Order: sequence, then structure tokens, then C-alpha cells
Amino acid sequence: MLDQTFFGNFDLALIALYLFWLFFAGLIYYIQTENMREGYPLESEDGSPEPSNLPMPAPKTFVLPHDRGEITVPDYKREDRKLAMERGAETGGFPHVPTGDPMKDGLGPASWAPRRDVPELDGHGHNKLVAMSRATEMVISGGRDPRGLPVQAGDGEVVGTVSDLWIDAPEQLIRYIEVELEGEQGKRLLPMTMGKVKWDRVRCNALTSDLFAGIPKTKAATKVTMLEEEKISGYVAGGLLYATRERDTVTSRIRKEFLDA
Repeated sequence: MLDQTFFGNFDLALIALYLFWLFFAGLIYYIQTENMREGYPLESEDGSPEPSNLPMPAPKTFVLPHDRGEITVPDYKREDRKLAMERGAETGGFPHVPTGDPMKDGLGPASWAPRRDVPELDGHGHNKLVAMSRATEMVISGGRDPRGLPVQAGDGEVVGTVSDLWIDAPEQLIRYIEVELEGEQGKRLLPMTMGKVKWDRVRCNALTSDLFAGIPKTKAATKVTMLEEEKISGYVAGGLLYATRERDTVTSRIRKEFLDA
């Protein structure tokens, strides 16, 4: 009995390797299909369905925290938003050309995703973004407090004054500068990353003075929704390309080569 083996001529190391390969392939398949729950099915540039090498996963329902209902993905719902743009060339692979106001239409660098129109919450169910005037426990521990400083646009004109700061309370970061525009135009939120705080002013090179009033407004004075954040950030960031004709070199070249020829 001592000269006999239970597995005979089977190579246990090779079998273990094959089993690991099968497990790893299944793991990749599972991760990829789970990744296809949002943003799929894909669409081509003209809106037609884009074929996929893997099948769509079965719908799965998630219960959202803090009594925010349920969400089922994939839901196969198409975004009901027509983009004001046209093809830059007959063949594929070329950028589309805006036909209206690309900053208001949300095109190119001004694009935004249709996030839920509700405020983002922290782990305790509180709004993550709060005005610093209402968060009395928050202070600016270093650097210049921009509140009260004039806001200067990219063309050098002063468009308003910093009236407040909106902070991400859990992260303890300033997310937006609240600007009181001149001429009773109301308040607008400027992403902190798009403004440069100097000792005597806050400068935003992305927008010219005539574009500040076009920054999307918030529906409420005490909260900012995720959809509003998308539209505000997209609009201001889009000014880096679309604020002036001189900046819009890419679109100008495409229009000249393919549309005006």
C-alpha cells in the first residue's frame, strides 16, 4: 500500500493552476458586468446603440440610505436632453461643433452629468455642503479669508463681492465661493478651484465679466444639489475654452475647415 498514490498520475499543481485561471476569468467577467450597471448600453456619436462584447447584467435594486428610496440599475432609461451640436465632418472621430451657446448647453468642457437633484449627504444624513455663515464651528485656520473681497473676472472687471463660503463639512474644505453680483443680479456660486485668492481680490480667469450672470442659480439659498453642482462647475470650467473667441481655437479651426469650406 505504501507504493500507491491516491491521485494516481494527476498533477495536483497543474490542476490548482487551471482552477485559479478559471476563478480569475470568472472574477474578471463578474467585475466587468457589474461595471456595466451605469452608463450602459453604450451609444455611438449619432445616438444609435453601440454593440457590446458582454451581455448586460440583470437589473439589481439598491436601497438608498437616509430614506432616499430605491434605485434599480441598469434601468435602460435614455437621457431626455438634445444637445445643440452638429457633426464636424462626415466621417467619425472628429469633434462635434456647437450650434448654440456651448456653455449653457453643456457641451465639451462645459458638459455635465444628470446627477440626482438632491443635496449630497454625509454618513449621518446631513448635507455635505453648508454655508460657512451657518457653520459657526468652522473657521479659516490659514491663508486669507476671502469674504468681503471683490471678485475680478478674466477681463479685469470687478463683478461683485465674496459674500460667503460654501464648505464640505466632513472634508473641511472650501468648495464654492458665494459671489454677490453687482447691479442686484443676485448671488452665484463659483467653484473654489476656479478662483485665485489674492490679498486684495479674488480673480477668476475662466469667465469674462459678462458671463458671471449666466452661472446657473440654485433653487434654494440654504442647500446645493448634486445636479446644480454639475451645472455650475461645467459652466465655469467651460469658460476656459468658450469665454472668448480667441480661446475657442479648436472649434474655430473645425468650423473653418469643415463647415465654411
